Amino acid sequence: MQKIFIIFKILWKNPRAFAGFLGLLFFLLMAFAGPLIIPLDMTPKYLERFLPPGSKHILGTDYAGRDIFMQIVHGSKDIIVIAFSTAIISTFIAVVLGIMAGFMGGWVDTLIMRIVDIFLTVPHFPIMAIFAALFKIKHPFFLGVVLAIWSWPSLARAIRSQILSLKEREFIQISIILGMGLPHIMFKELLPNIIPYISINFINIAKNAITASVGIMLLGLVPLSVTNWGMMLNLATFQTGAIYVPSALSYLLSPLFAIVLLQYSLLCFAGGVEEIFDPRLRKI
Repeated sequence: MQKIFIIFKILWKNPRAFAGFLGLLFFLLMAFAGPLIIPLDMTPKYLERFLPPGSKHILGTDYAGRDIFMQIVHGSKDIIVIAFSTAIISTFIAVVLGIMAGFMGGWVDTLIMRIVDIFLTVPHFPIMAIFAALFKIKHPFFLGVVLAIWSWPSLARAIRSQILSLKEREFIQISIILGMGLPHIMFKELLPNIIPYISINFINIAKNAITASVGIMLLGLVPLSVTNWGMMLNLATFQTGAIYVPSALSYLLSPLFAIVLLQYSLLCFAGGVEEIFDPRLRKI
């Protein structure tokens, strides 16, 4: 409980980070509690097609007369699942391979770095789009897996650099002399020292995954559901003519604004995360 209070106090002292925390909390609640409060009704009501925002529909209606806010709420879960599944999987891969390369050195380091170089030289977005289309993805988690495959190399290289510096420290040398096992040194001695760096990159990967996933769905390569924010942009831009109807502007801008707000919340929250793990940056 004391640690939670300290974390909250750190965020409170940093207005930008606290705003990011509130924004992220809002989207998490909207994704997992919102659908329980706002039921999904996708019944077409063509007489209410492209209504502007008003008291009945706060964000207006889409090409079939369906409430846009309702779709934003129900589509948020897909975005959250994609962002965090990508971040979790890619961070895990980067941490394991980065620590192994930096600490073990030799042929292990050379092999891992050559693999990293291959992944870094391949254009990510076209390959991710092709993979997503080929595997006929039907669930947001599996899209997160595809994105994670191409999101770990930069972080793995950076972690390797951190480990190369850390392994020369006295406490690591003592652990080696005492005969502590490789898993203990990697995950008990080295990993805690790079947690701040990993945390910041975790959030950045999640933010970039949102951009990549929305771009793939905007192209129509992964048609998950019509409530997904990327699919809403696809339908508004390419398939329903909403981009040419002045009263339908809300249908185009609402998912775009939600994407920008979620990414900005993650960006602001990242500064607070850095202060949480690095006492030198704290203002308390």
